[in-house]
Amino acid sequence: MTIQISSLSSIHEAARQFIDAMGDRRIFAFYGKMGAGKTTFVKAICEELGVTDVINSPTFSIVNEYIDGKGREIYHFDFYRLKRASEAFDIGFDDYAYSGALCLMEWPEIVEEILPEETVRVSITELEDGSREVTIGD
Repeated sequence: MTIQISSLSSIHEAARQFIDAMGDRRIFAFYGKMGAGKTTFVKAICEELGVTDVINSPTFSIVNEYIDGKGREIYHFDFYRLKRASEAFDIGFDDYAYSGALCLMEWPEIVEEILPEETVRVSITELEDGSREVTIGD
């Protein structure tokens, strides 16, 4: 499935489309170049799910925890600073990944070898006109 984000003003509509497409899947890995909009899109998803906390990239903390509008946990990861996949175990990645909570991961390339089998790969690509294309894999 592909979702178009024509401009920043349409990102919440795209986030709603993404949420509708999630089904019962809980683990999502977001791929894209620096500046493609991974964090901005994850923020919009969280906002559409009812998160009222400040949502920002967990670049230094590696993981941020949020509560959605229904009281469910959301874990937002940014693996950019990790050097090896094994470092993810130091923050308890397995516990998060198998908790049943929604997990949204940026820079998953670093931990590819330890991602759960059911991880849904999501690519965000910036197009020449500045719009974004979100491709959701199976």
